[in-house]
Amino acid sequence: MIKHRIGKTFPWLYEVRMRQLQWARRWADRRSGVRFARVQRQEPLASITARHRSVLRRRLAGTDPQLQENKIVNLRLSLPLIDGLVLRPGETFSFWDRIGRTTPERGYAEGLMLSRGEVRSGPGGGLCQLANLLFWLGLHSSLTVAERHHHSFDLFPDERRTVPFGSGTSVFYNYVDLRLRNDTEREYQFRVWLTDEYLAGELRSSSEEAWVYRVEERKHRLFERGGRRYRSNEIWRLRLDRSGQQVLGEEKLLDNLAEVRYRTREGTGMEQQG
Repeated sequence: MIKHRIGKTFPWLYEVRMRQLQWARRWADRRSGVRFARVQRQEPLASITARHRSVLRRRLAGTDPQLQENKIVNLRLSLPLIDGLVLRPGETFSFWDRIGRTTPERGYAEGLMLSRGEVRSGPGGGLCQLANLLFWLGLHSSLTVAERHHHSFDLFPDERRTVPFGSGTSVFYNYVDLRLRNDTEREYQFRVWLTDEYLAGELRSSSEEAWVYRVEERKHRLFERGGRRYRSNEIWRLRLDRSGQQVLGEEKLLDNLAEVRYRTREGTGMEQQG
């Protein structure tokens, strides 16, 4: 919270720090020798590993509906950079390596984004929906999550939510990234597209996996502490046989804790803590 207040008081310090972090990430990537996935093929790989879709337009109290339309503009610009992307063995998918800077000069419009602890508008805003989709697809595969960041705030209620709270990811060029690494011997491929209502996608692979994955929420809580409202849960991934009937293993992926920034309805079971 202190750094957010400093950023508001001295915005130039925030800009300097942001540029420093962006430069440091570029330098670290050059030195690390990481192999980024950059080959795109329009011919789909043979096996569908996972599918998902998310609603394009949600009613968000206190926000300009035009920002939702601008988000769709930003998605249309970004999807061709992801669609058909192949992750070969040993390669890493980086969201920002594919998307690049979302500047007005490239056609990106003002959309909703989280910056300095607040909901703001900025060029390329709304692309976290694409990152969330890709992350969710990756969780249902044998890809390794090499980098993922979570939001420190729960900004919007669960209207039309189809995945558990806290199963998304935060992205901000270029040092807050989503990265998925292919440590298997098969190839993977992202396919993404828009319909009138949804952002949709598939993760395909060159051969069928030996098992399937299910992601679920556990220990969900809403509580108050020190006059603030919070939400927490755990995200678990289960590995099942191909029939989906027998659990072969499970692992806890995420521990989430976020401050709730919207009004909750009465009767939601808010706990009180000292």
